[in-house]
Amino acid sequence: MSLLFAFVLGIHFVLKLWLSGRQVRYVALRAQQVPEQFADTIGLEDHRRAARYTITKQRLAMLETLAGTVLFLALTWGGGLQGLYDGLGSVLAAGLGFDLALVACVLALLGLVDLPFAWWRQFRIEQQFGFNRMTQAMFFADALKSVLVGAALGLPLLAAVLQLMRAGGPSWWLAAWLLWSTFSLLLSVAYPWLIAPLFNRFTPLGDEALRQRIRQLLERTGFRSNGVYTMDGSRRSTHGNAYFTGLGAAKRIVFYDTLIERLHPDEIEAVLAHELGHFRLHHVAKGIASSLAIALLWLALLGWLQSQPWFPASLGVVMRVDLPSNGLVLVLFGLVMPLFSFAFAPLQSAVSRRHEFEADAFAARHASARSLVRALVKLYQDNAATLTPDPVHSVFYDSHPPASTRINRLLASAPAAATP
Repeated sequence: MSLLFAFVLGIHFVLKLWLSGRQVRYVALRAQQVPEQFADTIGLEDHRRAARYTITKQRLAMLETLAGTVLFLALTWGGGLQGLYDGLGSVLAAGLGFDLALVACVLALLGLVDLPFAWWRQFRIEQQFGFNRMTQAMFFADALKSVLVGAALGLPLLAAVLQLMRAGGPSWWLAAWLLWSTFSLLLSVAYPWLIAPLFNRFTPLGDEALRQRIRQLLERTGFRSNGVYTMDGSRRSTHGNAYFTGLGAAKRIVFYDTLIERLHPDEIEAVLAHELGHFRLHHVAKGIASSLAIALLWLALLGWLQSQPWFPASLGVVMRVDLPSNGLVLVLFGLVMPLFSFAFAPLQSAVSRRHEFEADAFAARHASARSLVRALVKLYQDNAATLTPDPVHSVFYDSHPPASTRINRLLASAPAAATP
């Protein structure tokens, strides 16, 4: 089995580098000419800037792929996990405390490796292209808050799952799935008022004319929310966005202040209509159901691997008879799972892109297709999104359709669209 894992790791590494290389070459070759459908709205310099931004991000992604592969090798066949396992075993007895310590140490190591890449992305790439407004103090404060929130929420859940692995019997994974599902749904409800305010300030939308326009749209589409809010995204970045958060009665609509400043009211309405489409067409419910079904499959696989002695051994870790560790199995599973799940990325991206087309069609029926087109063009321009992504790279990575395809579909529907 060691050969199988090594083979999959190699395929994963080569494929990701190949996809990034394709994206770099494809975008670079098309950087000197704006696509025809955008020639009247996006200037050549903005198009070149978007190409440089995309290429710079891809080069960092290639370094992250390399670092991730080196770290995987160091932890598994390089003896890193074996050393950590033996070292903790010299001071802690087998049990829940040992397993929690092992998992926490590995998560801390992964976070420390990722931190320099996150810093470089924010203070080199985003800064270079004029997007960053975050200070160093804010960056590290956000990182610390993320760790504390993750520990406060994740450690009790991790302890419960590990205890189920120890004492839950052969079907522990089913109980763990029920626990995870409940936790995920409760977190979705609590996130808008419990966690999000730790990082950003949310204020009720103040523009009365815009609020009235949004209320009319909500009435037309039969949607209820817990309020419309503006988020101070400009404290960290010039990027603009809008999103829904929460479930049930806790649903709220959130606009970045940068988006409110940049778009006209009819364009904001069209963007909101698109987001409403995801809810009214049950994309959110389907996404939740899909993620829970995938979690069930992964936990069932973990339940089987737990009883297979070859699993840790094939990844370079010898588990001692006197120190059984479900935490070790969980860590190894977390390391190898992304290698295999990447094969399903094209399917996930295809489903997401189909949902985006459907939400666009919903927006064209209930708002203005041309307003949505204008909003998207502004967002492409302001966010330096490439208009010419590599098609193969998009198949794996892009949750949204290519800009040209999306715009053409919307324009084709414009004559039949209502334009309030």
